[in-house]
Amino acid sequence: MQIRDQIVLVTGGARGLGLAISHALLSEGTRVVVNYHNSQQAAEQLAQQYPEQVFIYQADVTQADQVNAMFAAAKNHFNEAIHAVVNNALIQFEFNGDARPKVEQLTWDMMQRQLSGAVQAALNTTQAALQDMQQNRFGRIVNIGTNLVQNPVVPYHDYTAAKAALLAFTRTTAQDLGQYGIHVNMLSGGLLQKTDASKATPDAVFDLIAASTPMGHVVSPEEFAAAILMFLSPYARAVTGQNLIVDGGLVKG
Repeated sequence: MQIRDQIVLVTGGARGLGLAISHALLSEGTRVVVNYHNSQQAAEQLAQQYPEQVFIYQADVTQADQVNAMFAAAKNHFNEAIHAVVNNALIQFEFNGDARPKVEQLTWDMMQRQLSGAVQAALNTTQAALQDMQQNRFGRIVNIGTNLVQNPVVPYHDYTAAKAALLAFTRTTAQDLGQYGIHVNMLSGGLLQKTDASKATPDAVFDLIAASTPMGHVVSPEEFAAAILMFLSPYARAVTGQNLIVDGGLVKG
């Protein structure tokens, strides 16, 4: 199925990286379900800008009942089920190395918050999408990860552990759901310049990353978002269970 023919849910799709992902999809002619939690004004602005393509819905993606209601509402709005899901929403996190909890300060509540925001949210959206994707014999799920799993240059323990768990869940669901024509992949980035989550990062850190990449610059949210289109396109019809690192070549493998 071509990207322009799909209905794609983007969780956290009204701000930061999620907004860049929504715009990348909209530029392809895709119909986009923009999930938001607190960013109502930004979501409404997007819906006004693209009234034929955008359906907005407020939901906490860690709550299964709210996710199920969102899928039902989107299906009713477009008169067609969601074909693809981009699990992008980030729960209460800021990339600030100085303020991060060290091991001795880390609590299980901090870990659990990020695990819930990453893995529980992906479980909820996957289960909500499953019946229609199975019936259609087509589905695309893209989970957003991080290159910190491969290269924890700044040890954000809670965030990185949650994304590592999400990578494992990506691969196990790809194994389980491939028989139904459902592909599950991960797109992992480094620090992006800039998003709401990275605005607290000092400029010196961005300069260091830029100097360390073969491309010589820090990846933008728009550059990262463009790579998602590959996983949703027919060119990736034989690709599942993969983790593509999109960080300008900083981390290899």
